[in-house]
Amino acid sequence: MSNSDKSIFERFANWATKFTGSSYAFLAAVAIVVIWAVSGPVFHYSETWQLVINTGTTIITFLMVFLIQKSQNKDSKAIQIKLNELIAANEKASNRSLILKI
Repeated sequence: MSNSDKSIFERFANWATKFTGSSYAFLAAVAIVVIWAVSGPVFHYSETWQLVINTGTTIITFLMVFLIQKSQNKDSKAIQIKLNELIAANEKASNRSLILKI
């Protein structure tokens, strides 16, 4: 399947998976936390100041759960297909339990 055949969601999910697993994403997250922490005295450590980080991390966590699950499903499917190919290619292997469609 070429890149142009993939849906916008599929292309975005692939990009997001690669980005969120990168050093740049980790450094961005650290920078956000540091900026938030340094801004505490400016906002007098108010409830709103705390709510900003709590809400932000909750939203990111919620979205990441789905992104991680999608990535995991894709990886599992690829592994299953490869295992099926290996079993089918080996004459001595029993193919009674091959999963033909995933």
